[in-house]
Amino acid sequence: MKFGVNLSFTIKRWVEPEVWAELVREKLGLNLVQFTYDLLDPRWPETLRRPMAARVRAAAREWGIEIESAFSGLANYCFDGLLHPEVEGRRASLEWWKRAFDVAAEVGAKASGGPLGGMSLKDASDPRRCEQRYRDLLDAVAELTPAAKAAGLERLQVECTPLAREIPHTVEQSHQFLKDLEGRCAIPVKLLVDIGHALYQPLYGPEARMPEWLNRLGRAIGAFHLQNTDFQSDSHWGWPDPRGIFDVARFAREVKEADLDDVPAFLEIIYPFELADELVLNSITSSVMHCRREYMGEIIAETQPV
Repeated sequence: MKFGVNLSFTIKRWVEPEVWAELVREKLGLNLVQFTYDLLDPRWPETLRRPMAARVRAAAREWGIEIESAFSGLANYCFDGLLHPEVEGRRASLEWWKRAFDVAAEVGAKASGGPLGGMSLKDASDPRRCEQRYRDLLDAVAELTPAAKAAGLERLQVECTPLAREIPHTVEQSHQFLKDLEGRCAIPVKLLVDIGHALYQPLYGPEARMPEWLNRLGRAIGAFHLQNTDFQSDSHWGWPDPRGIFDVARFAREVKEADLDDVPAFLEIIYPFELADELVLNSITSSVMHCRREYMGEIIAETQPV
């Protein structure tokens, strides 16, 4: 099974590529990461962006780290993206993604993606406008895949979210979304399933279970995000945390039973910016060790606090 870490925990702390690469390899014992655009904004001018991307690629190579994919982070998720109510907003998001694909290729990733956007309340409450936003989204993805291919990427990863105004947010909608894209894309479009999204009970109900997503989506899933959660929020907590009840070992069994154990899983923990740095380091370390034991079945000695 493939297990790595999303670099969301590094933002505003371990920003330098040489620093986070050493931390990931030496402290966390990992050689697989998912890069976040919060570390290198695609909007940067190319003359500034390329040297930083080269540093990222060199640091990963030096420490024996594979950058499997590059993913949108907190900053981009704040925008309406490809579902913006105005055409200018949607066009701006298209340009952001095209630049993001270039960044992904420059740092050495083979895939890129993230949540695609969110509808305004006005659009979502109007069936006609809602349908138009969906068609616009299909057109946007179809337009983006040739740009991703030209950058050298092998697939586009679309994250399913736990918001009814975002697409896709259910298993059924995910199926329809991919079906409606058939024959229109230059590279494969895959789904990223975050367990904190898939098991969000306020939207999906108390009976929400991972096998429904795993078995029904199957090979349409290109990656997973792991987080600790109480199923009542998109928590992104680590381990240990008395609030979280997600069972990593059970998820590992469900992934194997669904024959998806070759799909990479990335720990994605999002910490408050004001949290003390040493607490963040202790938490990400203990969380990675927990997942390596429970998800990977590794025998690891308990780590000592920093």
